Amino acid sequence: MNLPAGLVRLTRPLTLAVLSGRADPPFPRSRRLGIPIPRFLGLLPFRTVDLVVLANLLIFWLAYSGGLSSLLSGNDSLSIPYPEWQIYYAAAACSLPLLLREHWPLAAWRISAAGMLTTAPIMDALTGHPVSIAGIVAYLLVVYSVAVRCGRETTLGAWIASMLCMALSTTSRDDLVIAAVLLSVTALFGYNVRARRLAAKRLAEEEQRSERALAAQATLEERARIARELHDVVAHHMSVIAIQAEAVPLQAAGDAGRLEEGLREIRALSLAAMTEMRRVVGVLRDGDGRADTAPQPGLGRLEELVGTARSAGLTVTLKLGGDLMGLPAAVSLSAYRIAQESLSNAMRHAPGSAVSMRISRSGAELHIHVENDARRRSPAAPEHAGEPGHTGHGLIGMRERVSMLGGKLWTGPVGTGFAVTAILPIVENA
Repeated sequence: MNLPAGLVRLTRPLTLAVLSGRADPPFPRSRRLGIPIPRFLGLLPFRTVDLVVLANLLIFWLAYSGGLSSLLSGNDSLSIPYPEWQIYYAAAACSLPLLLREHWPLAAWRISAAGMLTTAPIMDALTGHPVSIAGIVAYLLVVYSVAVRCGRETTLGAWIASMLCMALSTTSRDDLVIAAVLLSVTALFGYNVRARRLAAKRLAEEEQRSERALAAQATLEERARIARELHDVVAHHMSVIAIQAEAVPLQAAGDAGRLEEGLREIRALSLAAMTEMRRVVGVLRDGDGRADTAPQPGLGRLEELVGTARSAGLTVTLKLGGDLMGLPAAVSLSAYRIAQESLSNAMRHAPGSAVSMRISRSGAELHIHVENDARRRSPAAPEHAGEPGHTGHGLIGMRERVSMLGGKLWTGPVGTGFAVTAILPIVENA
């Protein structure tokens, strides 16, 4: 037989409290509530003494011994004594749930409520009250545990059932009012503690999710930085080596001496590439991200870069303006990488072209302009990287570097060639 939905909703709190409700796991306890065991007692099965468990044991013993002695003294004064086992049962029913409330709060409350109903006649006859003081304290502690560890509906059901038990156990209206006030205050206090603990738990979980998201973002940024640095190094040197490997046999024209000299140049370029790769990896492996394990290139190595490009067949004109000494390391490195990538693109897409490079300092800005005339293109790469329809990693790396420093970058075709213009702000802490 199906009950009406409204009746099910009304009886659900009682059903959860009395029959089907489940308590949440205990909340993590502060370390201050644990006392470490001294080393000379290390044979004990536990390493710390839980103050909450110790307090429950103490309250249980006080409630049991105090209730038992008051019941026994009251029983001796009666002409018709109760059986001794009933007195011990009444004392245990009021105090035993305290030992269960830490791990099984709902079971402790159910036992306590059943004990209050079954021992009320004995308590009333021997003490003049249906519940002893020790029993009231124990019951309120159990109700508090239910409110802290169970949901709102279960707590409400426990409160309603407790009021029904009190109504069945006592005929005094004053006692019933006092019981209602005490139970309400205890349940509300426990529910408030539960709400605060759940909010703190959710906040901690959110902080952990934020930390994981930040770590993932940092990992992506680090991967992008590694990819950018390695691309700048590998693309430039491999372009020079490929062009040299193609040009050396043609220049040698069967001359073993010239061929050997060209191979030595290729070997020197390969060693230089490996050296710079080691420098880049050394910096990227630095745990602090500040102390370089190897020097990074800067504008001080610009002549070396231009010389390498010239050896690969480019005609490079370099013009420097302003005071380029003492630039921040990040600005000098970014300027060097932009010039390096521009020359690499010219080698790959316009071999043998004339390249004009101008780098000058104007106030708090560093201006970089690299332009090639593209007299002839490589058959394997008919378009410049960065022209419409092409997404070159080199130009992406340039934009990332310029954006990181808060600068500006323009790239695109100019006449028959291609131009790269960058403006980098000179910031001392860059």
